Amino acid sequence: MDTLKKPAHIAIYLHCLFNGGIERVMLNLTRNFVAHGVKVDLVLNFPGTSFLWDFPPEVRIINLEAEKILTRVPKLVRYLQQERPTALMSANHSANEIALLTKYFAGVPTRFVVSEHTNLSQEVANTSPLTFKHWSPLTSRLFYPWADRIVAVSQGVAEDLASITGLAAERIQVINNPIETDEVIKKGKEPVDHPWFNSPELPVILAVGRLEKQKNFSNLINAFVKVREVRPARLMILGDGSERDRLEDIIRELGLENDVLMPGFVKNPFAYMARAAVFVLSSSWEGRPVVLGEVMALGTPIVSTDCPSGAYELLDGGKYGELVPVDNSPALAQAILKVLSGQTKPATPAAWLAQFSVEATAQKYLDIMGITDH
Repeated sequence: MDTLKKPAHIAIYLHCLFNGGIERVMLNLTRNFVAHGVKVDLVLNFPGTSFLWDFPPEVRIINLEAEKILTRVPKLVRYLQQERPTALMSANHSANEIALLTKYFAGVPTRFVVSEHTNLSQEVANTSPLTFKHWSPLTSRLFYPWADRIVAVSQGVAEDLASITGLAAERIQVINNPIETDEVIKKGKEPVDHPWFNSPELPVILAVGRLEKQKNFSNLINAFVKVREVRPARLMILGDGSERDRLEDIIRELGLENDVLMPGFVKNPFAYMARAAVFVLSSSWEGRPVVLGEVMALGTPIVSTDCPSGAYELLDGGKYGELVPVDNSPALAQAILKVLSGQTKPATPAAWLAQFSVEATAQKYLDIMGITDH
């Protein structure tokens, strides 16, 4: 008697859910995996902002209740030994290292795939020697060779990771972050209930991201001061994080309280992106900033720092957006003013965006996880 074949089972392991690019990548991939009949568990050390994300109802959310670092490996080991998924894919560097350490102890046939989403050299250079993250190059050289497959989200990230770990470049596969273009465009058409978008004479400069050192929003605020010396405008930064108090202090010191707004997380940032006069990414470093691809899909003009890594690749060397040096507020202001004066880059062609499709990206992940019959 024939028995029904069990569906492939993927565990996606994240530190927690926040309002960031990695979460949007995993949401898009998960929807595609489920559509292909794959069983998916989203395994989290703790939930974080899970309420912000509409994962498919078929996805099981596994809360390890492992906020303390020392509890994460044993709890993830227990999950893997009980569930024995076909593959475990982790994202975020700290989650990658926990996953690989777990592999050593779990003794399961699960295939371990780690995905690197940031330029690790830059991140380490901006952390204190007193933190675990500062020692990532050392731990990466130890743990990453244990991975069954290693993914980098841009060529720049791949080259940086190969340099840090000493691994051959062939061991690291570059897979673009997926962009759900149709969904982004659909959500971009939803209304925005904010008066700033009802005043065309006052263009809104928009930025989206965690309020953390990496995003360098202080540089953007300083650039905005220079923009306002030339023409009236407003600046809105969506997101939250540990730098909120410092940024609010800067805004007050510069007398910008009426023209700079940081409303925190919003459920649908795409509607804001679609209505902005210009979108700005001011980061000091990235991996492959998902948000730039989403803004490209909406057709909003882009100004971005040429940070390591990913922005240059996404914007095709500056063809589809203005690229400026990192931490250079005069150059950033000049590029913003250029866009506001009507000197925009050509619209992004569908053919360029097609390489970032969810279907193509998800298939590459399924292939490297050994899930080909789905």
